[in-house]
Amino acid sequence: MRTAWRLVAAHLAPTPVDPGAGTAREPALKLESLQPTGSFKVRGALAALAAAPPRSPVVTASAGNHALGLAFAARALGREVTVVVAENASPAKVRLLRRLGVDPVQTGACYDDAEAYARRLARDGAHYISAYNDPHVIAGQSTIGRELDAQLGGSLGGSLGGSLGGSLGGSLGGPVTVVCGVGGGGLAAGLGLWAAGRPQVRVIGVEAAASTAVSAAVAAGRQVPVDVGPTLADGMAGNIEPGSVTVGLVARHVDRLVTVTEDEIGAALRYLAGERGHVAEGAGAVAVAALLAGKVTPHGRMVAVVSGRNITLRALAAVLARPRPGPGAL
Repeated sequence: MRTAWRLVAAHLAPTPVDPGAGTAREPALKLESLQPTGSFKVRGALAALAAAPPRSPVVTASAGNHALGLAFAARALGREVTVVVAENASPAKVRLLRRLGVDPVQTGACYDDAEAYARRLARDGAHYISAYNDPHVIAGQSTIGRELDAQLGGSLGGSLGGSLGGSLGGSLGGPVTVVCGVGGGGLAAGLGLWAAGRPQVRVIGVEAAASTAVSAAVAAGRQVPVDVGPTLADGMAGNIEPGSVTVGLVARHVDRLVTVTEDEIGAALRYLAGERGHVAEGAGAVAVAALLAGKVTPHGRMVAVVSGRNITLRALAAVLARPRPGPGAL
């Protein structure tokens, strides 16, 4: 984790915290949406690509944000990568990939199909970097917590940036609940490992109700296939690999897993844009959705990771145009 921290700190500025009130109804927001690729995934991509065999071709499958992270990392580290995405991948993410110099292979009806194709390519000699089932990726995602050590060390009403000079054991100044999205579990696993050495920190993971691969695996003690439905949180949709290391890490180090509905995700997108001034994609808003819906018991300062912003304008406009719920609803 220290190696990942040094690498991430060398290539990425710390993302800010919008402090809010630090409550469930007005949480502090860790704005990973302000990463240069629009998502936290760039952290794990940098760490994993730096650890890849130097002369090996590199291949990955992604719903979009992990691919963008690897494209950024490839440019920063002087490597080449092959990226596989599904035919229904977000057009916004595909456009951004091309701007970063990566023309993705688009194949299959869903993420699971794209991942299977990328795995076949890897069997021909390429080094495969999973979007979640990779210890270096997980270490990279844990660096969000390292930044929070400094940013939450004092009052949430202080500096949005915060100094990054604190030690790994830095004080967070009281109990903190960090809420994050869960797709393959890499982010939750990384934050869980960070929190494991901090008794006052708990991590809550949030899945879209339409895609619950990790909670199903945690409940069963192993990967089990789940049906995946359409969801605003397209960046989190899909099954996970058999034997994924994230399952055990989430089971040990994440306090609870909850799910949110499509209506709750939409409400969170409207809240973020209308009341906090932040654009997020569906997967990036699920942590906020869980808090606003009352699915996380308040404990100390409440922090939601806004994990990404890569949503098409058409999709965002459609969500924002929906009428607000009546009294007593979200």
